[in-house]
Amino acid sequence: MTKPRIPETDHGIQGAVTVANYDQMQRHLRDRGWIETRALLESGITQGSALEIGHGPGYLGLEWLKLTQATRLTGLDISPDMQVLARRNAQSYGLTTRTEYHLGNCEHLPFADNLFDAVFTSGSLHEWANPTGAFDEIWRVLRPGGRYFISDLRRDMNPALRIFLWLGTQPTAIRPWLNSSINAAYTPQELGKLAAGTCLKNNTISTRAVDISLAGMKCE
Repeated sequence: MTKPRIPETDHGIQGAVTVANYDQMQRHLRDRGWIETRALLESGITQGSALEIGHGPGYLGLEWLKLTQATRLTGLDISPDMQVLARRNAQSYGLTTRTEYHLGNCEHLPFADNLFDAVFTSGSLHEWANPTGAFDEIWRVLRPGGRYFISDLRRDMNPALRIFLWLGTQPTAIRPWLNSSINAAYTPQELGKLAAGTCLKNNTISTRAVDISLAGMKCE
């Protein structure tokens, strides 16, 4: 039986040591091909101007830029430390001219209506204090025909897989964050209920062993 959800922080990952450890973990995932670049592309997000919410160190968006042509990325994160880190990583990728990073909250996106061709996020949904409000904000800033991709861990993953993830998480100092993130994550059924009460009704929920995603297009 899946345990009840335990909400996690809604102020992001902050502090020099924690941010450095998180960056190391994300680089470890990137180098092994375990971030969701392929799933993002397969969702149809392949062109135009994209917004990444909760970008963290920025690797997913930067890898997406590498694999697409004439695209631009705007990042939004609630953590000033992650904003600084993402800018530094964009520079190391040679992608500063195609990126910009902003501080802000997903519940009140600081962008105009119908601005982006795509909005995506990976691994931050469980931190959102008001996910339904954020879903409606994503809809607002998307252009008609624009696509969205929202992905996160799933709380109802097999316990053996949870142990496998825990053992494979490097550096080990970040392992407590993994546990709290899984405890705060949603099940596929919960995610479907969240989306049903928002503008993101035209969606597909996909499940994998350890994560779930909500993807779709803005049709008006």
